[in-house]
Amino acid sequence: MSQRVVFRSPLLIVFVGLVGTLLAGCADEEKDVYKERPVEQIYNDGMDFLADQSFGKAAKAFDDVERQHPYSVWATKAELMAAFAYYQDNHYDDAINELERYILLHPGNKDAPYAYYLKAICYYERIGDVARDQKVTEDALKALQQVVDRFPASRYAADAKLKEDLARDHIAGKEMTIGRWYQSQHMYLAAINRYRTVIDNYQTTTHVPEALERLDECYESLGLKNEATKAAAVLGYNYPGNPWYADAYGLVKGLKGQPDQQDSGWFDWLW
Repeated sequence: MSQRVVFRSPLLIVFVGLVGTLLAGCADEEKDVYKERPVEQIYNDGMDFLADQSFGKAAKAFDDVERQHPYSVWATKAELMAAFAYYQDNHYDDAINELERYILLHPGNKDAPYAYYLKAICYYERIGDVARDQKVTEDALKALQQVVDRFPASRYAADAKLKEDLARDHIAGKEMTIGRWYQSQHMYLAAINRYRTVIDNYQTTTHVPEALERLDECYESLGLKNEATKAAAVLGYNYPGNPWYADAYGLVKGLKGQPDQQDSGWFDWLW
């Protein structure tokens, strides 16, 4: 007569229990992964999540619109709304990815200017202090310039131009920081190159007067009197009331204090 073998190992019993639990969990997970619903319902859920500031859930809902109903009229709008939700959730890289795909697929859409603008803002809002790497600032500058160049008549162009000026000022500030450090280490030629970059490439920024005065200081330190005088003259001609001009004037004349308005012989001689 055959004898039935009964396994009583506690480990085997636990293993069987775990397998059952995992299988049940997988079944539940599969149910959560894909639930086909009407496109209007999914889109409205996304809008409700946005209103509740549940931005992660909103992004997922808008992604579901495109995934479940890719050819519906809602899908195109949902792509842009998903990018906005990611942006609101400070997931800038995810937002940029969504926006770049949107721009690639729908370059002529009426909302394309906003897509370009939101992409620029995703870069702009990550601009750090001038002591850090300025790659993100350069990316923001390029993206903002695209908005201005492509959509000059749009409502986003004016704000993009303003932020572009601020981004340029930020990059110029970085160049000034490096230039000052070189100058403090008596590496005057390297400092001059940084100051010249600000003067030549970022002429509309607030850093130009200081760059000219620092250029004057470096030339004086190198014994290049003519170059120092010319730098001070350019500063005086373009920024006559600026405090940096007073410093440059005193450095060239060997004096301290404000320049005498009557004593402009050295300036007239240059011009």
